[in-house]
Amino acid sequence: MGITARGVGLLVAAVVLLGAGFRFAYPELTLLGAAAGAAVGYAALVAAWRPRLTVTRRADPDRVARGEPASMTVTVRNTGRLRSANLLAEDRCGDRTVPVPLLRVRPGRDTEVRYEVPTDRRGVVPVGPLRVTRRDPLGLVALARPYGPTAPVWVHPRIHPLTAVPTGAGRSLDGRVDGVPHGSITFDSLREYVVGDELRRVHWRTSARVGELMVRENVDTSLPRLVVLLDNRATAHPQRVDGVAESFESGCEAAASIVTAAHRADLPVVLLLVVPELAERGDGDAALGPLDRLAAAELADDDDALRATTTRLRQDQLGDTLVVLTGPGGRAELGHVGALRGAYPSVVVGVFGAAEPTPPGAAGLVVVDAADGEQFAAEWDGVRRW
Repeated sequence: MGITARGVGLLVAAVVLLGAGFRFAYPELTLLGAAAGAAVGYAALVAAWRPRLTVTRRADPDRVARGEPASMTVTVRNTGRLRSANLLAEDRCGDRTVPVPLLRVRPGRDTEVRYEVPTDRRGVVPVGPLRVTRRDPLGLVALARPYGPTAPVWVHPRIHPLTAVPTGAGRSLDGRVDGVPHGSITFDSLREYVVGDELRRVHWRTSARVGELMVRENVDTSLPRLVVLLDNRATAHPQRVDGVAESFESGCEAAASIVTAAHRADLPVVLLLVVPELAERGDGDAALGPLDRLAAAELADDDDALRATTTRLRQDQLGDTLVVLTGPGGRAELGHVGALRGAYPSVVVGVFGAAEPTPPGAAGLVVVDAADGEQFAAEWDGVRRW
């Protein structure tokens, strides 16, 4: 509860009048002081009354790409028996507030307001809660309360079309690695026949020997598997424009473009950040999709994270094509990435926002220098050294 400037002045006047009335025995001053104090007390009781309001909100849509339109509809319904008079309401949308008209909402009626959500920057825009301020008729006391839940609007990075995807890696027994555009089927094991299995998969020779129907199990050993590693260290993106690292934003757009192209081609893809997210540490919602994770991605201060991440990638060998996206500050540590060439047949590095191109043959890697995500997508199709 907050007392307005008018209320503070009236309360001070009440104290002075009461003190002067009792001190100099003036009943008129005492009466005026008591009336002023009673007015402030009445205002506090009126402002303390809590209106019964139900707030619902709907984002349309709740997930958009950067720059696409998104709107929020807020509906406030008076579920009480009294008319909600002298109410001021505003909804919080990111860093700004939006007024919501609530004057004299009748019982059982509702009011609705629709406004645009800013999507000019990638991120998660928190919307809500609705803040309702109750004032007394004299404007002496004001009490603000939150109503309703909050709803996030996910602003994904821009997605630039990619027409080429990496090929798979077919490994021979002699150590040779060949490119396989669409994968290949390889025999893996035998198992007992289950009703519904195709008869053409039955291995008749083994079935005759063991006396039971045995079915071949095949796997696609050379299906292209992509690993996208986004460098979210603050030291990798030292340049800021109005507090925003444009090189990191470009890296997010490139990561979103690669992940989307892989999904459209039905290729398995893994998205990782150099500094693990809360979800990867077990403290967040691990069910978030890759685009949601990119929307929520932020820079972190952890200079030693790249060494730990590359060690984990070397041990796990999550795929055969590794794409590392970093900024101008990450070029000095490309040696850690180059050490992964033994575990990943194809390693491509994207460097964003660098003033000068990366020297040829840096750490023996294929490096794509790009000013932004769109330029990276254009040069991506020209990379053939998978």
